[in-house]
Amino acid sequence: MESGAQVDFSRARWRERLYIVIFEADTRAGRAFDLALLAFILISILAVMLETVPAIAASYGDPLRAAEWFFTIAFTAEYVVRLACVRSPLRYAVSFFGIVDLLAILPSYLSLLLPGAQSLLVIRSLRLLRVFRVLKLARFVANANMLMTALRSSRHKVIVFLGTVFILVVILGSAMYLIEGPERGFTSIPESVYWAIVTLTTVGYGDVTPHTVLGRVLASVVMMLGYAIIAVPTGIVTVEMSSAFRRPVSTQACPQCAAEGHAPDARFCRRCGASL
Repeated sequence: MESGAQVDFSRARWRERLYIVIFEADTRAGRAFDLALLAFILISILAVMLETVPAIAASYGDPLRAAEWFFTIAFTAEYVVRLACVRSPLRYAVSFFGIVDLLAILPSYLSLLLPGAQSLLVIRSLRLLRVFRVLKLARFVANANMLMTALRSSRHKVIVFLGTVFILVVILGSAMYLIEGPERGFTSIPESVYWAIVTLTTVGYGDVTPHTVLGRVLASVVMMLGYAIIAVPTGIVTVEMSSAFRRPVSTQACPQCAAEGHAPDARFCRRCGASL
């Protein structure tokens, strides 16, 4: 009985040590692990990008594919170890970085069924966000948390705004379809709505253009609305950011769900409530 308890204690100690190395940047081992991980991510992204260059792929295609699978296997092992270290693997799996870690390895396995899917491996670049924690850039972490708080607080206003814009482009597109008609390139209402979206966002591809005087007048109105509408979501988020509460944050990660961005004196996780 005593030996069994000793084994469980030993396992707990090893999980704790692995957790500190993988999730924390306060120790020398943790910092070295994160820096090595960042280097792996950069090299793997470079390999994926070079593989899409025909001249390089013709000469070094096999070594690049071998490197791609090497990094995929390494990241897969790292992902499994991360799940094994945290107290609640499911919470980490559905967290932002947990999803990013999973998406960073899926394209390679999908490429076995869908050739070319490995190009999606550039999503690994999102993992470089960990550089803020590794380099102790706490103010950037604080700013990121403030931005996320502002986006969450303004999501309802933004949804209402986007709904209004959707209704507006449907009405404007339908009006342009009636004015110009299929003979001038506006072959359907969806095609006209596409034109309205492109014009309202001031992108202006020019693949479909009005030719009648009334159509050009309506297009001018849409262009003027575009400048006014672009400023609305920016103002909404800016107001929320200005009212967001600024406070210092630490680089400590929750052992339960791996959430970051806690206050330096926090004793419990801000997301799951676990003891830090």
